Amino acid sequence: MLSNGAAALQHLGIDIGLEKRGQVLRSFGVNDAGGRHIAWLPVPEISRELGLPPTVLISRTALQEGLLEAAGDVPIHLGARATGFLTDEDGATVVFADGRRARGDVLVGADGINSAIRRQITGPEPARDAGYVCWLAIVPFRHPNLPEGSVLHYWGSGQRFGLLDLGGGETYWFGTKNMPAEQAARWRGTKGDIAEAYAGWADEVRAAIAATPEEDIIAVPAQDRPFLEHWGDGRVTLLGDAAHPMLSSLAQGAAMAIEDAVVLAGTLAACGDLTAGLRGYEDQRRERTRAVVAASSALSEMEQLEDPELRRRRDEELRLRPPAAFAEQQRDILTFPGVRA
Repeated sequence: MLSNGAAALQHLGIDIGLEKRGQVLRSFGVNDAGGRHIAWLPVPEISRELGLPPTVLISRTALQEGLLEAAGDVPIHLGARATGFLTDEDGATVVFADGRRARGDVLVGADGINSAIRRQITGPEPARDAGYVCWLAIVPFRHPNLPEGSVLHYWGSGQRFGLLDLGGGETYWFGTKNMPAEQAARWRGTKGDIAEAYAGWADEVRAAIAATPEEDIIAVPAQDRPFLEHWGDGRVTLLGDAAHPMLSSLAQGAAMAIEDAVVLAGTLAACGDLTAGLRGYEDQRRERTRAVVAASSALSEMEQLEDPELRRRRDEELRLRPPAAFAEQQRDILTFPGVRA
């Protein structure tokens, strides 16, 4: 949960105790595959300089638990898969796979990259494949090379690995490997295949994989979608990955969804016309989310490089980049822009 997401929650006066549920980020390092240092990224320093909340390393489960507690007695019904919706001048009705229906003044499609609400708005629209698979896991794990509160990324040839200290003795790790989109979408390998892909990498990388039960490893294809200019119509809109799915390189998916929600709340509260409030929300969010989607895609392409000369130039450029240049690049992303009247 990067600083801008936490700042968005603060804008609504919501405190879910992020720092108690996760681990405050203290350092962010980039290494080569063997664990040799390339650069430190001053993410914590930027947050302190700008007076922003700290970035917190937190599991999706812990974040959702905090948000559910903050929601209080708002009714939430699980186990319902939306298949489409109907609209009229006064609201919208969602249709579910089991035949149930739900009626509301507005409909917010926040149902992820494979959103049924988006599909009805846009029609058939294939996801955009980035050409690699992502392996993900959370495991009880500590290592001398992974300091408390640290994020460490490792860059290889068409591969990456990441270690994030979640606090409480737990570590989140991810691995990526370039492969054809069809293979990434249907990856059916084993833990042994993953371990083989990282043979010879830093000891902490191999140790994290070895410590993880095979059934706890999730494999997903790296995907986003072409940026959507039209998020809704009438009393319907989209939010988060349903509106603007992005690759994970900037780790901004959750924060962008929270920013969306805060701006949506603000525009609806300030506007007597709900339809106008939805369009106002979309207008405020379109350019910021477009920029973050594009930046995530560009960074992903750079991180997954295979060409040895391009990789060498990438690593050398990062080594030589002064912290001030990185801070200038990240300042706008890490700052929640607020809600315009």
